[in-house]
Amino acid sequence: METTVRGVRISHPERVIYPELDFSKLDLVRYYDGIGERILPHVVDRPLTLVHCPDGMLAPCNYMRHRKVWGPDVLRRVRIQEKTKVGEYLAVDDLKGVIALAQMGVIEIHTWNSTTKDIERPNRLVWDFDPGPKVKWPAVIKAAKAIRELLATLGLDSWVKTTGGRGLHVVVPIVPHRQWDECLDFSRAVASALAATDPALFTITFAKRGRESKILIDYLRNNRTNTSVCAYSARARDGATVSMPLTWEQLTAKLDPARFTVETAPRLNKVDPWRGYWTARQKIARKAFDAITRLQPDVA
Repeated sequence: METTVRGVRISHPERVIYPELDFSKLDLVRYYDGIGERILPHVVDRPLTLVHCPDGMLAPCNYMRHRKVWGPDVLRRVRIQEKTKVGEYLAVDDLKGVIALAQMGVIEIHTWNSTTKDIERPNRLVWDFDPGPKVKWPAVIKAAKAIRELLATLGLDSWVKTTGGRGLHVVVPIVPHRQWDECLDFSRAVASALAATDPALFTITFAKRGRESKILIDYLRNNRTNTSVCAYSARARDGATVSMPLTWEQLTAKLDPARFTVETAPRLNKVDPWRGYWTARQKIARKAFDAITRLQPDVA
């Protein structure tokens, strides 16, 4: 059986993606179709890394970064120089492209911090707050709001979204003007400075052992070729959660991030909570670099 959505042929539309919800491949396509105008600004023209689940959640998924041949024609292929080779990435230009990803069996869409028009200069920074299993939700909120305050002292406005798990992403839009290494250095310095304010809660050490009661401030989302899950992307997890943009006012202890799913998200956020994000024209000023360098300690 086949069907067509926005001109994209959907094969095996009845295939079950989320068994606990009896949510099919066609349902996932319709989710992305329905959320389309909201997801497009977050995904268009960015190199992608994808979580491919050809049999839904009934079988293991795999990460896809390079695609030399496979993929519907509505997807664009972008060749990017890496350390030792040229990698070929997929990019989408419109809603047909997003639908095509779901047709391929992709559940999760992860994006670069730069666009294909300016690969070497990111237009955003992302800090990923990854809580250990013993960390409670109010502490994760505290972490996000703390980095927001720190960034504000550096002259940068920030926005927040759920990750589709227990964490949060804090995102800073910037005018593309600095190279990847500069953005990574800056994001590491911010993470380090924040970690120093409460070493019992925060860490920038990536090893999982010993941080069960801590929040990892993951600044490596800002490294070249690294990605973060796209806003409104579904997650390949039980509960069919999505990464949901929020206003800072929405971010309270009463908010349950698990409520944002492929079934509920289309009914929520009818007004874009990131409206100011798209018109922000921020730069990482030299004085911001100098200020955060002065604050940066040596943190284990």
